[in-house]
Amino acid sequence: MDDTTLADRLGQLGLSEKEVDTYLSILRNGEAKASEIADDTGVSKRYVYSISASLEERGFVEVNDHLVPTTIRARPPSEVIESLTNQLTEMETALDDRYADTERTVQQFDVIKSRVTVVKRIREYIGDAEEEVMLSVPQQYLSELTDELAAAVDRGVMVLLIVSSTGDVDRETIAGCASVVRAHEPEMPIILTIDGTFGVVVPAEMIVRSNSEQRAIAFGQPQVVPIISGSFLGNYWPMAEQCYVNEPQSLPRTFGNFRAAVFQATLRLRNDDAVAIDAPVQSVRADDQRDRIEGTVVDTRQGLIEPKTNSYPIEHTMVVDTGDEVVSIGGAGSFLEDYETTEVTLSEP
Repeated sequence: MDDTTLADRLGQLGLSEKEVDTYLSILRNGEAKASEIADDTGVSKRYVYSISASLEERGFVEVNDHLVPTTIRARPPSEVIESLTNQLTEMETALDDRYADTERTVQQFDVIKSRVTVVKRIREYIGDAEEEVMLSVPQQYLSELTDELAAAVDRGVMVLLIVSSTGDVDRETIAGCASVVRAHEPEMPIILTIDGTFGVVVPAEMIVRSNSEQRAIAFGQPQVVPIISGSFLGNYWPMAEQCYVNEPQSLPRTFGNFRAAVFQATLRLRNDDAVAIDAPVQSVRADDQRDRIEGTVVDTRQGLIEPKTNSYPIEHTMVVDTGDEVVSIGGAGSFLEDYETTEVTLSEP
C-alpha cells in the first residue's frame, strides 16, 4: 500500500490531514522529539504537542512527557490495530441492537422498489410472526422462504400458504412449511399478512422480471391489514386447491389468534378427538353477562380446510357445550356468535 492510500485509510478512521502527516512521521522515526517531528512535517512544535496528545488518546502513540526533552513514540501497529478492533467489536453489539430495532419497526405505508428488499422484508416478517402467516407465492420462489416458513411452523404459528403458477405441489417441498397448503395454476400476486398487524402486497411481475417498474407496498396499519387478510381468505384462498394439511399441534395450548384455535379444533374433531375449551368472553347476543366459557367444542364453522363449513369466508366459529347449554364463540369483533374472545385455551378433556 503506497503512502497516499495509507493516508486515505487513516483519514477514514477520523484522523485529520495534519494528524495523518504527524503520525506517519512518528512511524518513520519510531521515537522522536517534538522539534524533529515539527521540522519533518512543517508545523510548529506547539502544534506537534497538541496533535500528539490527540493521537495518544486514540491509542496511536505514547507521549513520554516525563523525559526532557519530551519524546513521542509510535505504538506497535499490531497493538493499534488490536485496540481499534476491540473498539469496533464493542460498537458492533450496540449497532446491531439499533439495527434490529429498525428492522422490527414497521412503517404504516412503505413503497418498496427492489426485488431484493421485497424478499428480505418477507423473510423478516415471517421470522417475526407469533400467531398467523398468510402467504401466496409463485412456486419458483418458494424455496427462498421455506426455512423461514418451517421455523414459523415449529414456533406454533398457523401458516396458510398458496403456491401459485403450479397445478401440482411437491409434498416433500412443502411438508412442515405450512399448516395448510393450496395450489393454483394461474399466477397470483404475492400477498403476505402477519398476525393481522402488517403485510406486503407484491405484483408477481416485480419478482419475475428483474427490470420491472412495478412496486411493492408494505402496510403496518391494524385497520388496513385485516382487509388484506379478508381478501386473501375471500378471494384467493377459495380459488386454490387444497393439497396439504399438517398434523394437529399438541395440547394444551393457548391461542391469541382465534382462527388458529378454530383450525386446531377442527383438525381434532375430524379425528374424533374431544377438545376442551376455556376462554374469557364478552357477550355479543346472549342475554347473560358471563365473562368466561368452559366446556367442550362440539362443532366449528370455518373455511381454512376442506370441506368448508362456514357461510362466508371470514366466518370462524366454535360451537361449545358448556354442560348447561350450547353457545357459539367468535374472535374479536364477532357479531353473529353469542360471545367473542381474544384468547382461547384448548386442551384434552
